[in-house]
Amino acid sequence: MKSSPPRPTESLPITVIEAPAGMFTLNLAELWRYRDLLMLLAWRDISARFRQSLVGYGWAVLKPLLSALIYTLIFSVFVRVETDVPYVIFAFSALIPWMYFSASLGGVTGSVVGGGSLLTKVYFPRLVLPFASVVVGLVELLLQLVVVAGLMAWYHYIPGWQLICLPIFVALTVLTALAFGIWLTALNVRYRDVGMAVPFLIQIWMYLCPIVYPITLVPEKWRALYALNPMVGVIEGFRWSLLGTEAPNWQMMTISFAVLTVLLIAGLIYFRKVETTFADII
Repeated sequence: MKSSPPRPTESLPITVIEAPAGMFTLNLAELWRYRDLLMLLAWRDISARFRQSLVGYGWAVLKPLLSALIYTLIFSVFVRVETDVPYVIFAFSALIPWMYFSASLGGVTGSVVGGGSLLTKVYFPRLVLPFASVVVGLVELLLQLVVVAGLMAWYHYIPGWQLICLPIFVALTVLTALAFGIWLTALNVRYRDVGMAVPFLIQIWMYLCPIVYPITLVPEKWRALYALNPMVGVIEGFRWSLLGTEAPNWQMMTISFAVLTVLLIAGLIYFRKVETTFADII
């Protein structure tokens, strides 16, 4: 029996995997194709966060509630900061986005280094790791919104029409954590000092946000500079949406969100540019 001659090499299908071409090629469609992996990693981190904990997800409520009570004692009883609403809900409504942001920023910063074992074994878009990290804290954020609703009921505060804007500010909180996080996680791969500096950075950053004090205490001449911090717009928007307080300064909000947009787009471009070196460095 005669064996058939081998097929010409030219007729065999060839798949070539190349790095994205061009500086501004983000290829976010690829991230969508790997959405199952993204959700799997996010669920893994959610289930592991409070594993073997007696209180479990109760910590998601206890941490901001105890912080709000301590700040109420210090800034409402001792220092006597004047606010339009009871101080405990004034502080708690700002702590919700801040605690999500600070926890997610730390998680995103360490996401690529923490996923090093995956990077060296299988291909997937490296952006999956930071995106999965920002999903994890959303469960805690939802639980905290239930608690703030209870506090508002206790103080007889009924949300106004502004509540419909709350999902927008939740999304902006997620994007802010991602915008800073993708810069830090890319730098953390090469310089591990970045990961160690983040907790200290967050500690200082908190006092540069209108969490324990109203934004009216910031002198008028400094407010444009103050608004360069994107969390200023997020926190003011959160508080306005939940409590129906005086409308935020839209000029400051515009500055905050413009900075956020620039940081996010530039961060995505930088991340895609250096992601091909992650596996070699780790």
